[in-house]
Amino acid sequence: MGKCEKISSNVLSDKINQSTDEKTPLKIFFSQTSHIIGVVINAFEVGSLIAGIGALSVLLIINVIAREFGQSIYFAEELSEFLVIFTTFVGVSYGVRRARHIRMGAFLDLMPASAEKVFTIIISAVSATVMFIMANASYQYLMHSFNMGHTTPALRLPYWIFYVIVPVGFFMAGIQYIRTIIKNFTEKETWMSPEQQSEYDE
Repeated sequence: MGKCEKISSNVLSDKINQSTDEKTPLKIFFSQTSHIIGVVINAFEVGSLIAGIGALSVLLIINVIAREFGQSIYFAEELSEFLVIFTTFVGVSYGVRRARHIRMGAFLDLMPASAEKVFTIIISAVSATVMFIMANASYQYLMHSFNMGHTTPALRLPYWIFYVIVPVGFFMAGIQYIRTIIKNFTEKETWMSPEQQSEYDE
């Protein structure tokens, strides 16, 4: 049984490698499209993470100083909560793009390169499916929160504003996994993410 699985894995990998040797117009199109999407998402991710973490740091520092003078910022907790949620779910997509999420690295390292490529594509496909399912579920929750019309105690902002980034983050992570699949179909080497051939590359 194990021998049959190994043979089928090698056959599938050989087909993938053969398909990556020739750059057809369709592959070039998918590769260029993936690159353009990556540039746009990268700009959003990096800009959002810098702004979010920077704003959170400044807010917490100012709030600590304000407490020393006997008056803390009344909306600091709500705003910091929003910034933590925001950076967390933007970071989900960034982690996929930089191959920083937990993976069975030791298991993949023991495989031959051909089998590693096949398993990377399968893992990326399953992960993308999960991310899109989570994006849909979180969007449903977002719409439920929108319809409820609840507001935050301090800033009196609608709660749904805090959750907008959740489906966006999951959706972008799904796109990154799709880009990983495209990368492995259009390149001969095995890629752990759209931009990193190894999870240990900097």
